[in-house]
Amino acid sequence: MIYQRFASVLACLSLLLGANLPAAAAGWPDRPLHLIVPFGAGSTPDIVARLVSDKLQQRIGASVVVINKPGAGGNLGTQLVADAAPDGYTLGLTISGPLAANTLLFKNLPYDPQRDLDYLTIAATQPSILVVSAQSGIADMPSLLAKLRSNRGKYNFSSMGVGSISHLAMEALAASSGTEIVHVPYASSAQAVTALLSGQTQMAILPAAMVMPHIRDGKLKALAVATAKRSPVMPDVPTLSEAGLKNVQGDAWMGFIMPAKTPPAIVERLTKEIVAIVNSPDIKQKLQAQYMEPVGDTPAEFRATVRADLERWAPIIKKNKITLN
Repeated sequence: MIYQRFASVLACLSLLLGANLPAAAAGWPDRPLHLIVPFGAGSTPDIVARLVSDKLQQRIGASVVVINKPGAGGNLGTQLVADAAPDGYTLGLTISGPLAANTLLFKNLPYDPQRDLDYLTIAATQPSILVVSAQSGIADMPSLLAKLRSNRGKYNFSSMGVGSISHLAMEALAASSGTEIVHVPYASSAQAVTALLSGQTQMAILPAAMVMPHIRDGKLKALAVATAKRSPVMPDVPTLSEAGLKNVQGDAWMGFIMPAKTPPAIVERLTKEIVAIVNSPDIKQKLQAQYMEPVGDTPAEFRATVRADLERWAPIIKKNKITLN
């Protein structure tokens, strides 16, 4: 009898607690949300965050404050999201590095991207483009590969820094083509482009937003896109895969995350709203003006993309002994 009464009390408590969870989610939001961007103002993730935040606050009826927290290759801001209270009032917009490659590049990453974060959706992506100087005389991928194979170690490439996608994608190209290309890292994509334009470096794989103006001006030549399929940004430019270089990809995607254990109802609501926003005609047009395409996938698809990036970069990082510690 005592056991039955105790079981009844536990059952009632469980029902009450279960009822309170939807009620808590139903009262959300009742104060501003913080959207953490682990890169500086004016960066591509920052542009996407501000485009989405303006629309999101209209749709949920609460302010969304964008906070830039750059540092440690995006780890600092991403950690702030991971460490935040899972109450639905903190989210972040980050890129592949802090969720995938950085787990291999840093020996003591202060968060676990798989365990400490909830994944919402990849909001947008832009292709990375393999470019050379228009004065180089290199017309296409076959001519570039011929030069690389007959001049091992005599050509170099610029990147946005050690361990960046622009670095890893070029190392993957070298591995896939059986060539050797010297890496020259810079502190930013702008510096990497400047080095290419001035002749300090001969080639680079960089985000479309950084190189498209120079391609249109005739100063750089696009040889291929580092994407799984041809990009709407440059539909006439072949993929690296079409040149026979398999699994050399450098999609510059940006995805929304939240602290792990955020109430599922809130994660679901925000995912739904963000997907609707990035696929709305006006935001899609603004993204395309920045050489980006909306994605708006599911949390499961987002996680699958991160896993694919990990599998792609792990052998490259190991082979070249790349570390940021």
